[in-house]
Amino acid sequence: MAEKLIPLEDAQAIVLSHVNRTEVVEIPVWQAAGLPLAEDAVADIDISPFANSAMDGYAVRSSDLAQSSGEAPVTLDVIGHEAAGHVFEGAIGAGETVRIMTGAPVPEGADAVVKYEIVDVLDGDGKEGSRVRFSAPAKVGENVRSAAEEAHAGDVVMHAGEVVAPAGAGLLASAGYASVKVHAAPRVGIISLGTELVAPSELPARGQIRDSNSSALMAEALDAGADPVFYGIAPDDERAIAELVHRAAQECDFVITSGGASAGDYDYVTALVKREGEVLFDRISMRPGKAITFGLLGGKPYLGLSGNPAAAYVGFEMLARPAIRKMRGFAEGTRPVQQAILTHGVKKRQYRRFFDRATVLRDPETDELLVTEAKTQNSALLGTMQRANCLLRIDEGPCELKAGDVVDVVRVDLPEDTVL
Repeated sequence: MAEKLIPLEDAQAIVLSHVNRTEVVEIPVWQAAGLPLAEDAVADIDISPFANSAMDGYAVRSSDLAQSSGEAPVTLDVIGHEAAGHVFEGAIGAGETVRIMTGAPVPEGADAVVKYEIVDVLDGDGKEGSRVRFSAPAKVGENVRSAAEEAHAGDVVMHAGEVVAPAGAGLLASAGYASVKVHAAPRVGIISLGTELVAPSELPARGQIRDSNSSALMAEALDAGADPVFYGIAPDDERAIAELVHRAAQECDFVITSGGASAGDYDYVTALVKREGEVLFDRISMRPGKAITFGLLGGKPYLGLSGNPAAAYVGFEMLARPAIRKMRGFAEGTRPVQQAILTHGVKKRQYRRFFDRATVLRDPETDELLVTEAKTQNSALLGTMQRANCLLRIDEGPCELKAGDVVDVVRVDLPEDTVL
């Protein structure tokens, strides 16, 4: 009987429909950089609450300098000195000016600031009691930052779902937020399956291999925004596997295993999910990563990835990463895709969609993007994944691509909201 393979898009839709945003937590505003807000942020005051100087100089009435020039300069009396945090309490009248520092409130009566470097000090130190000369007019509003230029009190300065940039943390602080609400990092339980596996710190005996998938998946989960928890290596034993999977499902928001996802003799975990929960799919029309199980166990989403490192990596990228991002409140869940020119021929005889490890570079002479596959697509090799910055996507159906053909590449080295 033919295998029942579902399209990748259907698998992605099923996974996303069975994960929810995590609970809302409050964190210091500076820790929110890179995270989407869980609720709108509203300014409690005008930002800035007063008109202030954009530079060091002299606050003036522009009408006093309307006729000033190099041949007919205008002299004004300095009646005060104002620094940021120190307010000049008086008002500027005709023939008067105030020495002002960047960020200080523009005094009453003044409507412009003339930068310090183009003002001549005739006597004194340029501060209160001095006389200064101006040799050019000043425009109304020159070098003055208006009150509420950033936002008015009550304005939404950042919407729910908007990702906070480092500068945005400063904007939120200006709006009165020392802390903000975000969705908590989902706890993702990770388990490696296989009697042949040993910890990375151990020297493997004949027939054993070091567990590399758990380190890669933990790193990928962390990069996606999760709080990964490693539950260890389970041998090919039904009871040992059930114990770890049950514990992870009880303590985590999402459970991911690698290994034992094929139709082999030791696929105990899929049988466990079928028996105690619900399996929603177990085959996807893609390579690598055909044998992927997704279901619910104890109401928690469970993803069973292949033990082959490349298949586990692609499966995580296509299914787990978008799910984790949704749980954290991100709006965009898929990596950016761009077109590039293939540097060599590629033959594809299988129907499944391919995601081949590749590298895309810009040709310094033509400025075109060129993509080159890794020399081998052996699913057990980790070095090709380390050095790849994209996945060459070849859609369903047999095909023969030639050097010079334009193809789609998934940029796994770029965040989901990157504009290409």
